[in-house]
Amino acid sequence: MPAQRLTMRRVRDLLRLHYGAGASARAIARELGVSRSTVKEYLARAAAAELTWPLPAELSDAVVEEQLFAAGGPKPGTRRRAEPDWAALVREMKRPGVNLTVLWEEYGAAHPGGYSYSRFCELYREFEDRLSPTMRQHHLAGEKVFVDYSGKTVPIVDQRNGEIRPAQIFVGVLGASNYTYAEASWTQSLPDWIGAHVRMFGFFRGCPRLVVPDNLKAGVQKPSFYDPEINRSYARMAAHYEVGILPARPGKPRDKAKVEAGVRFAQSYILGRLRHLTFFSLAECNAAIGTALSRMNERAMRRLGVSRRQLFEAIEQPALHSLPTTPYVYAEWRLARVGPDYHVEIDSFFYSVPHTLIRQQVDVCISAHTIEVFHRGKRVAVHPRRYGGRRHGTDPEHMPSAHRRYAEWTPERFQRWARTVGPNTEGLMIAILAHRPHPEQGFRTCLGVMRLLRGLDPARAERVAARAVEIGALNYKSIASILAHNLDRRPPTAAAGDAVIVHANIRGPRYFH
Repeated sequence: MPAQRLTMRRVRDLLRLHYGAGASARAIARELGVSRSTVKEYLARAAAAELTWPLPAELSDAVVEEQLFAAGGPKPGTRRRAEPDWAALVREMKRPGVNLTVLWEEYGAAHPGGYSYSRFCELYREFEDRLSPTMRQHHLAGEKVFVDYSGKTVPIVDQRNGEIRPAQIFVGVLGASNYTYAEASWTQSLPDWIGAHVRMFGFFRGCPRLVVPDNLKAGVQKPSFYDPEINRSYARMAAHYEVGILPARPGKPRDKAKVEAGVRFAQSYILGRLRHLTFFSLAECNAAIGTALSRMNERAMRRLGVSRRQLFEAIEQPALHSLPTTPYVYAEWRLARVGPDYHVEIDSFFYSVPHTLIRQQVDVCISAHTIEVFHRGKRVAVHPRRYGGRRHGTDPEHMPSAHRRYAEWTPERFQRWARTVGPNTEGLMIAILAHRPHPEQGFRTCLGVMRLLRGLDPARAERVAARAVEIGALNYKSIASILAHNLDRRPPTAAAGDAVIVHANIRGPRYFH
């Protein structure tokens, strides 16, 4: 073996400089940073193997290496060292707690007299260099999932009018196994972005520790190297699944190399195979994507010799933490100001908050089923979301005490109370409520009448009620006037024709002569 082992990339540079540029051994040694004796030894091996420049395109690094060391290989009587299964070691490196020291110790125990630690590490790095970029990155099992949208879209045809609408492709790639999820959605907006995450976690049957998105506006409101500002709804979803959000650094493509390679592969493997199909619905498109995705995850990966699914089931799925008992329900956040009636307005419906928050600014979390109101980070109200019926949703606990007492009354309760006084009082209550467009508008009048009549003798209360009905005095002020002027003691008003009304302003018979 040569005194200094070169990587195959540097061997190719050596051959290019010698045969292609005609450089001397001294110049090549200076360019590559190796000794001149090493350059001469590799040139001798290349000459023995009849290798020149340019090398044939079909000649892989493994074949070049084999020819070099077969031609000028080990001396007679020497013993070749046992070669580890490098692909298996790459898979093992993805397990938590495993490093090259552990793997070398296991290798040495199985093969005494094998490679030294430094040579073992060098050969491992050389094997890694021959892997695809997405596989070279070292990610622990269960640590990260990389998510992004593909730049390509899928056309979906509306059967009613033939209009073509593009659908976006969401892709998620687990770091250690490359196990991939993809789906089509109409937009890249926040509801579709979060919904895709929820379905992705369900597909994985677990959650990694971190989600690494690109700086998509739906997820990251303010990209920053030091302190990125995560969308509040996106952060709430992450908290539900107990995952962290770690956006890729702006201007650092290596941070998202995994998902970009996954997106490119998904585009070629999925979209390339679906390009001749016509879809008439999003569900139909996603069914076809699911079939292609299954084939992709079952396909053996070059170099590693195992499929994404096998690697996922062997090392990644056990490292994921379990899903919550219920999937996350999308919620939107808005700022609102509490009105003077201690309600906030959401989509033309009104929801109460504690009356002490009148005129305060609050955060409102809006989901399909609930409205949650927060003040300074503390939840102060929760209501079922309204889509029809009464426009006000009021919790009695939010009312001032006077309003709460008022809200406890109903038309039936007013009539029951009036019935205990007498039939005239009951008739007055019925007349007051019937005189308003809505019975609730007469509640305050009824409460006032109750206060006026409660301390009276029942007989007088009945006379007051009868007098009020007789003259149509159906408001609090008129009934109070009847009591104040003792009008209930006057005889009933004469019927028409029974008496002649005498008044100074009435014109007599002389007016018409």
